[in-house]
Amino acid sequence: MRVYLDNGATTQVDDRVVEAMLPYFKVKFGNASSLHSFGEEAKDALWRSRKIISGKINAFPDEIIFTSGGSESNNLAIKGVVYANRERGNHIITTKIEHHSVDSTCKRLEKEGFEVTRIGVDNEGFVDINELKNKITDKTLVVSVIHGNNEIGTVQNIEEIGKICRKNNVYFHIDAVQSFTKERIDIKKQNIDLASFSAHKIHGPKGVGALFVRKGVKISKLIDGGPQEFGLRAGTENVAGIVGFAKAVELSEEEDYKRVCALRDYFIERVEKEIPEVKLNGPRDRRLCNNINFVFKYIEGESLLLKLNDKGIAVSTGSACSSRELKPSHVLIAIGLHPSVAHGSIRFTLSRFTTKEELDYTIETLKSAVRELRELSPLWRR
Repeated sequence: MRVYLDNGATTQVDDRVVEAMLPYFKVKFGNASSLHSFGEEAKDALWRSRKIISGKINAFPDEIIFTSGGSESNNLAIKGVVYANRERGNHIITTKIEHHSVDSTCKRLEKEGFEVTRIGVDNEGFVDINELKNKITDKTLVVSVIHGNNEIGTVQNIEEIGKICRKNNVYFHIDAVQSFTKERIDIKKQNIDLASFSAHKIHGPKGVGALFVRKGVKISKLIDGGPQEFGLRAGTENVAGIVGFAKAVELSEEEDYKRVCALRDYFIERVEKEIPEVKLNGPRDRRLCNNINFVFKYIEGESLLLKLNDKGIAVSTGSACSSRELKPSHVLIAIGLHPSVAHGSIRFTLSRFTTKEELDYTIETLKSAVRELRELSPLWRR
């Protein structure tokens, strides 16, 4: 049996998404910047896609900028805003549990003379709101917060953070790559100025994403060239990918995520009941519907991953961008885990294609693998 439980890294493309994309490879293959009928077909497809995606977040179609994915969107949001607003200040606020594309962007900007404050979180991964309030200064340009954490699933109270940012006249950016379509996002009600999305986390194609940029936000482009994407992202648009992205958004249904949430809770309950010395990382309630992250004490996460892989089960030891690094997750360290404990973490991420039978098989395999590895550990109490 093969079981894929690494949907936080990427998801299976829905057959209906593939079907929607196919005409834009061989029939409607025009360049959206061309003036002839082939170009007009492509341009129309882009506009329809903008309407679908913007409608999901209560935005306007021309506030959606298509990119190559979440990492590019995060780079454009943060760098674009601070470069365009240098005269106002040089201060960025983010958190200690961001995706690497945000953290690495901030590290680069620090080398360029910008000041970065990284807000702490509690033991479930929630941002310290009081610290956030106290760290905002008259030099602060943007606050960037991950909405649904890619490792431990914590869903932040972005409405509360948005109010603070709006009150202080500071741009508010959310990394919504993991949360988009799974959590409610209303850019008007939540005072969001910029938001990053990615297609391949929601059963769309890889290599396409989007950045919501609220009208009136002063932002600089990062890629020079033509006038595509309202002058903010030069280069011929990936029309087929964008159509697939929009179709994936269109197909997302609340009932699917309720079912996934029920499967998540079923898996957590059984693991905690049937495997000793485990710890759930992140909250039980305000958590992404598809995210489960456990520490299995006294064993290495990499060893457990390989054991599961031998049985056809795909999981992760952390985020996909850092899973090949032999160092503890910065997210797990930020929520207070000792490095020796953090090394025993495994992330299971579900999708709407995940079945209860697959989870039952995974749990039985997991019980056996944990038992075998602990028997080899000098730290395990016999």
